[in-house]
Amino acid sequence: MDTLQITDKEFWQIVNLLKGSYGINLSQKKNLIVGRLQNYLQRSQYDSFSEFYEHVVNDKTGEAITFLINKLTTNYTYFLRETEHYDFFTSTVLPYITSTDKNKDMRIWSAGCSSGEEAYTIAMYVDDYFGQNKRGWDTKILATDISERVLSLAASGVYMTESLEPLKTAWRASYFNTINNESSQVVERLRREIIFRRFNLMERNLPFKKKFHNIWCRNVMIYFDIKTKNELVERFYDATEPGGYLFVGHSESISRTETRYKYVKPAIYRKE
Repeated sequence: MDTLQITDKEFWQIVNLLKGSYGINLSQKKNLIVGRLQNYLQRSQYDSFSEFYEHVVNDKTGEAITFLINKLTTNYTYFLRETEHYDFFTSTVLPYITSTDKNKDMRIWSAGCSSGEEAYTIAMYVDDYFGQNKRGWDTKILATDISERVLSLAASGVYMTESLEPLKTAWRASYFNTINNESSQVVERLRREIIFRRFNLMERNLPFKKKFHNIWCRNVMIYFDIKTKNELVERFYDATEPGGYLFVGHSESISRTETRYKYVKPAIYRKE
């Protein structure tokens, strides 16, 4: 069988679909697109990239576009990633929320939550911070992603036991139940603290009634061009409570001249 080749037209069809609808910019990633799709298309007996593209855009279930996004982006995360954020969260953000929100309504958003490690780590820190003083507080965390597959994994709360190594021994004992020698599951009371929802960050109007005290969007905007990233950050700003914080990945940066957020420290910004 001849190796399936991609034409310039087919390449730009895929690039424009992902960028226009989801903000994902792969215009410099032709080799990645071919490398991750070529074998699959041939095994699935597609005659061309165009045939696959037509299947994606005409699929009403949304499963084909989800598959494409999963194939071409990397849902890589782990517990306690970029620990400096969690240190700041405990020392500054949580005291700010608890001292200023008289309604006891804590609102945190993990945007681009992938397979859930970030959201559950935040929930562990919240639970540990409040201890016996959580009574009356709504501490549920919103966690969103565009991929149904990773959201399903996240909602199950099942992880390889070895992936829990970065966590404190006491937390592994308190927040996880052992399933077998290889896997563990987040305890139900912590799973109930997370609301997992599918959401496309390219939505122009964020459908949330209340603003957030803290938004985490880390290692997501690496796929966006500068214009798309700046527009998303401004939507985040409008969705942030005055005094609230935005965390981005340490490999990402926000232009201080292009945003209304105030720089606090690397990868941490505040709405004053």
